[in-house]
Amino acid sequence: MRALLVVNPQATATTPAGRDVLAHALASEVKLDVVETDYRGHAADAAARAVVDGYDLVVAHGGDGTVNEVVNGVLRGGARPDLPLLGVVPGGSANVFAGALGLPRDPVEATYRLLQAIEHGTSRRVSLGKVASAGAGHDHDRWFTFNAGVGWDADVVAGVEHQRAKGRQASPGLYARTALTSYFNQRHAPASLTVQVPGEPAFEDVRLAFVSNTDPWTYLGDKAIRLNPSTSFDGGLGLFALHGMGLPTVLRYVAHLLATDGNPKGANLLRRDDVEYVRVTSREAVNLQVDGDLLGPCTEVEFTSAPGALTVAV
Repeated sequence: MRALLVVNPQATATTPAGRDVLAHALASEVKLDVVETDYRGHAADAAARAVVDGYDLVVAHGGDGTVNEVVNGVLRGGARPDLPLLGVVPGGSANVFAGALGLPRDPVEATYRLLQAIEHGTSRRVSLGKVASAGAGHDHDRWFTFNAGVGWDADVVAGVEHQRAKGRQASPGLYARTALTSYFNQRHAPASLTVQVPGEPAFEDVRLAFVSNTDPWTYLGDKAIRLNPSTSFDGGLGLFALHGMGLPTVLRYVAHLLATDGNPKGANLLRRDDVEYVRVTSREAVNLQVDGDLLGPCTEVEFTSAPGALTVAV
């Protein structure tokens, strides 16, 4: 088996020693090549080249952003049966995709699981989400593995990226503080979104829209945040949208999500599970994020489900 290990040396929990242990362990089982990323998009380019060169396995070692890039590189030419397997060894701060797959979030334990999967030939087909967006001078076509959204969550991602560019390290505390700041900023001019799902009239005056490809939506430290608990890699997309962003409404849902295992309900809440697509339009440009990566402003975006688009070693 030919394998490519794609390492993001800037990821939160990635270290040179850990990379060397991982590479040594993999090299005992496969013919291994290693790429360390040094620019945005490098992981995607390396994974796309691995497809062209006929690799059997591409392993992403980094955070969810690295995994997302590798997935987009593998699928650059579209989903088809002969694509390489994806392997994941977490090295970031949240590692949502790995957690949703039931993989260990500890890199050493995840390496052992990957070696077992290689030895026994175990894998799983997973559905992915795909984003097509337009407006505000930006057009994007991007796969996502666990979540995407427009509005508040994307503003949080933008704020965290800005802080990280100044040398701050990503942490649950940084996300929480940025979320609070972003909330009060957007209350001055809340976006008005129109949301469409299959077989229903359009929903007007929506203030935020989160789309899930699996459960959980994310992690806050070790706490799983579960917006759509019935959503999984075996079905369609989940939608969590709010009509109101008043402080009592937001506090009620935040408290519920932090204190329970999810399944929130309420008059202001629009929730759907296992839908084929979610279409969102806005009169004014709003930020868009996929898998915690900021894509930028848009006025139109469609999230679609791609069943069984990828095979993951598990």
